[in-house]
Amino acid sequence: MKKYPDRVTSPVFEKTSPILLRAHALMKVYARATGAHTCINDHNYLPIPEMTEEMLGEKNACLFCIRYRNNIEVKNLQDLYANPCKEMHINAIKESYRFGGSYTYMCPLGFMFWTSPIYLNEQFVGAVMGSGFLGTDDSETCAKMSSICEGAVAETELKRTLDRFPRGDAKKIKSLTELMLLCAQSLSVGSEGCHAAMKRRLEQQTKLSIKIEELKNQYPPDVKQPEYPLYKEHELFEALLQGNTEMGKQILNEILAILFFVNPDQFKNIQYRAIELAVLLLRMETRVDFSAKSVLEINNRYIKTIQEAANIEDLTDAMYRIVDDLAGQISSFQGIHHASALKKAELFIVENFTRKISLEEIAGAAGFSAPYFSTIFKEEMGENLSSYLNRLRVGKASYLLTETNLSLSKIARACGFEDQSWFSKIFKQYNGISPGKYRNQEGKKLSKIPATEFSDDYRRIFEK
Repeated sequence: MKKYPDRVTSPVFEKTSPILLRAHALMKVYARATGAHTCINDHNYLPIPEMTEEMLGEKNACLFCIRYRNNIEVKNLQDLYANPCKEMHINAIKESYRFGGSYTYMCPLGFMFWTSPIYLNEQFVGAVMGSGFLGTDDSETCAKMSSICEGAVAETELKRTLDRFPRGDAKKIKSLTELMLLCAQSLSVGSEGCHAAMKRRLEQQTKLSIKIEELKNQYPPDVKQPEYPLYKEHELFEALLQGNTEMGKQILNEILAILFFVNPDQFKNIQYRAIELAVLLLRMETRVDFSAKSVLEINNRYIKTIQEAANIEDLTDAMYRIVDDLAGQISSFQGIHHASALKKAELFIVENFTRKISLEEIAGAAGFSAPYFSTIFKEEMGENLSSYLNRLRVGKASYLLTETNLSLSKIARACGFEDQSWFSKIFKQYNGISPGKYRNQEGKKLSKIPATEFSDDYRRIFEK
């Protein structure tokens, strides 16, 4: 048989990452438990060498196409790279970024596949992939295989081959996909928020695309384009002040959709508008009694996040997080029975949390005894006082880590932690990573998530 088609180049296999070796061990257990065939791909989308034995096994549905579509007798890992469907599998891994960390698909022959990405410290290092089940009727797949091999394999032999691949109904494949995603999440060291962030961004982008498509239908090229909806800003303010976060997000989505629709390929202009909106949102402080110092810090953080946005996905996510943040601050004391007393306590804490403060001091500022204050705080705030203080201190520390060059020990003292060791322990509990690593990543976990190519999808909307 012909060894390689001219268009296929031989890959250079690198030393396998330890995290992918762990994935290999875990997928062996997964395969035994589920009956699925599994594959581990590296950051170049190549199957790792340690998978060679499994990939040459009879449960690998891709072997048939390699042999009969590319005329290659598969004997080693480089032969496997000649898979005529490799682009389909690579694109599926890329799609898994967009679908919240998992993606299910069917190959042209009717075999089911599912995949999830693996991360190390927010960087894509590879993907796990499952298969081994048919998604169509045996006779349909058999006919397609017979056509590909041009009758070189008898129908009875093809049917025996297909007997190794049971039917996978939608419910079963969904369960296998979800289980693999859990495995990928457990393997993604130092990247605990990646999969959740991808899912969140997908939801945002989907809603935004729908709204932009509506605007396109409403305002064809020969119709005057809509103006920036200043009145929507007022509606957004009122929704947040009323504690209606979901309505606020819907209004934000409408504002962003108009911005993107009217200003295609003018990302900088959109950024400037987004910064203006963020600053206007902060002006609500006169109605919710934020301290001037808090407003300045939050404002700087918001503007920095928007300025660092590299594309529509980043900017949209930044604006959604700003709305979430503000909504949380605005509503934190709404509807609370002891709101006035707790607000006094909050102001005292904000002014004094950089030093060691006692329960008695805080309770005194609220006008209650220490035991009673501790009780009502837990009941009405949903967390105990020490947890609230730690969260506040970690938030302040996060700001100082990214906005100053202060040493970790100085930041620990400035945020009221007894020592650097305790600071590091509490910080990691809340942020999932150490203060040093947080500073190195500039507090931008999402910036290292692979591009979803939503910007390209957005442009394609206007090309229809």
